[in-house]
Amino acid sequence: MLVLDEELATCEAQLATLQGSARLAPLVNVIWHLRQRDPARAQRLAHEAAPLAAALPDAERAPLEARLALVRAEAVWLAGDLDGARALAAAVLHSFEQHADWTGCADGNWLRAWIDVDAGNLADSDTAITLAADYARRAGCVVRVDICDAAAALFAVFRDVHAAELRWGQRFDRNAPGVHSAARGWIDDYLGISAFQASDFGRAISLMMGSFETALATGQVRRAVNLATNIGNGFTSLNAHNAALEWMQRGLDLARPGGWPMSEGLALMQTAETLRQLGQRDAAQQLLHEALAALAPLASSRAYAVALEYQGDLAIDCGDYAAALDSFARLEVRGQALCQADFHCAARRGQADALSRLGRPQEALAMAESSLALAHEHRDAYNHIAALRVLAEIHARHALPVPAPRDAPNAALHYLQQVLTVAATIDGYTVPAALLDAVAREYAGAGDYAAAYQASMRAGAARETTHGTEATNRAIAMRVQYQTERAQAEGEHHRQLAAAEARRAEALQQISATLEHLSAIGQEITTHLDAAAVFRALDRHVHGLLDAIHFSVFLIDADGVAMRCAFGIEAGKPLPPICVALSDPNANSARCVRERREIMVDADPQACAPFLIPGTEPTLSQLFAPLQVGDRVLGAMTVQSRQRNAYGERDRLIFRTLCAYGAIALDNANAYRQVAATLRALSATQDQLLEKNLELEQAYQALEEVSLTDQLTGLRNRRFFLQHVDADVAMSLRRHDEPLRQAERDAASDKDLVFFMVDLDHFKEVNDRHGHAGGDAVLVQMQERLREVFRESDYLIRWGGEEFLVLARATNRDDAKAVAERIRLAVADREFVLPDGSRLSKTCSIGFACFPFLPSQPRLLSWSEVVELADQGLYLAKRSGRNAWAAVYGTDSTCGEGLFPRLMQHLDQALADGEVTLVTSLQHPVLPAGPKKRRLGLAAGQVTS
Repeated sequence: MLVLDEELATCEAQLATLQGSARLAPLVNVIWHLRQRDPARAQRLAHEAAPLAAALPDAERAPLEARLALVRAEAVWLAGDLDGARALAAAVLHSFEQHADWTGCADGNWLRAWIDVDAGNLADSDTAITLAADYARRAGCVVRVDICDAAAALFAVFRDVHAAELRWGQRFDRNAPGVHSAARGWIDDYLGISAFQASDFGRAISLMMGSFETALATGQVRRAVNLATNIGNGFTSLNAHNAALEWMQRGLDLARPGGWPMSEGLALMQTAETLRQLGQRDAAQQLLHEALAALAPLASSRAYAVALEYQGDLAIDCGDYAAALDSFARLEVRGQALCQADFHCAARRGQADALSRLGRPQEALAMAESSLALAHEHRDAYNHIAALRVLAEIHARHALPVPAPRDAPNAALHYLQQVLTVAATIDGYTVPAALLDAVAREYAGAGDYAAAYQASMRAGAARETTHGTEATNRAIAMRVQYQTERAQAEGEHHRQLAAAEARRAEALQQISATLEHLSAIGQEITTHLDAAAVFRALDRHVHGLLDAIHFSVFLIDADGVAMRCAFGIEAGKPLPPICVALSDPNANSARCVRERREIMVDADPQACAPFLIPGTEPTLSQLFAPLQVGDRVLGAMTVQSRQRNAYGERDRLIFRTLCAYGAIALDNANAYRQVAATLRALSATQDQLLEKNLELEQAYQALEEVSLTDQLTGLRNRRFFLQHVDADVAMSLRRHDEPLRQAERDAASDKDLVFFMVDLDHFKEVNDRHGHAGGDAVLVQMQERLREVFRESDYLIRWGGEEFLVLARATNRDDAKAVAERIRLAVADREFVLPDGSRLSKTCSIGFACFPFLPSQPRLLSWSEVVELADQGLYLAKRSGRNAWAAVYGTDSTCGEGLFPRLMQHLDQALADGEVTLVTSLQHPVLPAGPKKRRLGLAAGQVTS
């Protein structure tokens, strides 16, 4: 059913020696085990196998053809076509049953179970997984039986973790002799999800990390994506957001190449939730929108229900309480259909929060108490905390007639104290700063200022812990991963001969000693307040713990353009002065800073070293990592060895920890140096003080300018736009409001604002085919072309990704379509030059709208609504074939009441009624008409070009 990578490599090596019909059975075996590892290659090999199978007698041919058909069915399932996959699986099962292939029947029912899971047919999936286990027993395959039973236990956990424990708790012994690693991975997944549902997040993460490694090693790519996102979710629950994002990125990296909607949707929505908790609402909204679009074909799945929960929480954060109430109501319906208790708790808690914010306290209170009762019944500590927090907020927000609690001055503080009590039972849980802030406010409101102060101090510490340095989060992840390795080593200890057991016990002792040693090293390194002392300590410990002929530290220059080698030793000798541009594509040190990730290089000893720094020796193993404190990157650190494969996972974890300690120490040293410089400046003369103040003012202005500018293109950013747009809107309104004579008002041609939304068509293909450097080059050239079209007084904004917003100030709305055409031609008529010298033709789509929308009623629509109309024009151009522009203009027949929602939801009707006119370069624009689409031609009389 599943084999390790090395076993598959052996099968492929044997296959290379076979010819003719003798090759067929091994070939089908290789195709089967490549089905998720490399689907494209599996398909190519299947084309090779088909004619070989056709030449066999029916009795030999049918099982092989059924196995190939099962591979196709799995590919269709992964692509999100559940109906097509179900039909293929049914045909395959019929063939397997006809030929009494019980192993094939087990695998066919296994696939059918997962199709039903994605379709939300949980009763059918239970039946299919039970049949798969029964067929596996008939086939005598213990591995399949263990995997099917573990999956059945996993399904049961989501319905009721305690009932699942009663049914399956005694079934598995992951350390029993003979348990296959693939089966152990599924057992760990079941145990990890059980721990997660019981809010034991530390144990859950440890178990799921082991399951993740097993999934990768056995070719279960979709399972690995699920596990990576679940691990990230576990870290999010512990408020370790950097570690969470690292695992989310692993999941995304695995999901993107296959384009499987369930995998992509899971990774995107979990990343969105982590970003929401970090306060990155715009980014979270964008990712969640993309996740819901990916999961749309799987709207009955558990994953889609999770996305609804995240959508509701994000809507509350954004203040859209009606939308939040709708999301949580839909979540409750899905929870009932799935029979999974965690959704019931979350749905009622979310509805309670939204109802309270909508001014419906009695309904909110009843819903919150219902959520609390469910969480208590299922011993779900995490949802228990969430329900208590909502109850506290309801009582803090509304004056409700309830008896005064005995243990607290008011009801809100009573519930908050219960939250802290429950939180203390969750190992590794960091109490959120916002919760402690609420406790402080309630104590202060009750007059207990000493308790309020203590809660406020805890809130500050919690905020620092939650949003602190990456080094802290990496240390947490390292501890969990070491615990996982220790558990795995102990399991192997029971299955080896006495000599192997002794060696493994010694290895565990070394790991423990290493952890203790690293802790002492961290204390030593971080006590130094001098950079040179930090470098010497790092050098000493790097050489003591790792095989390193080369060790160097690069720090970013003040201008942020290059890095310089602040400390470097190779073979006991200092390195020559080295300066590396951060944009250098060939320097791994610069690349690890740009990408903010660790890079490991294992070179071929027979190959030359094209990027060897002059004056240094060639090395075969190179390890690079960024020196990062929070969101700031100070530089990079590297160790290098003459040996190949010198750095295993343990060495990399040690190196990451040293990097984390080094970053903290260097940041402290830099802060200490800055404090010393400040003290010296304070002791200087008044003239020196004035000069320093002037320099600080200039530095502030420079930082302010950077904060308002997109670093890639040099265009202004959203922050700049939001700072200035209100002033321009006010100016435009004054021009329309001035009591000029009618003739003078009509003659004024510069009182309008025109918002242009410009989006490069099919930009994702540029990144996919030419890499992000190619995409960046196209974006830089795009801003040059926009500058050619617009005036210096206009605002050119990088709105996000490949999308640009331009505000043409003090202009005439009648000139807008000519400007839009110039933009389109500026992109379409000239090729873009990529970094490798190749040329690329691209087009763009443009939507624009004028402010005021109706000159006769200048305050009818806000500028933000006009921007949404421009975005609607862009969407219309996109869906109508791209390389075009479109805009909606008001007419004398425009009715002001309810205009904006009417234009956004029923544009086709507004055009048909003559309320608005569509100005566009399109001959046949495709307009939305209810749930379907129709084309509106020039003959309709509403389109001008």
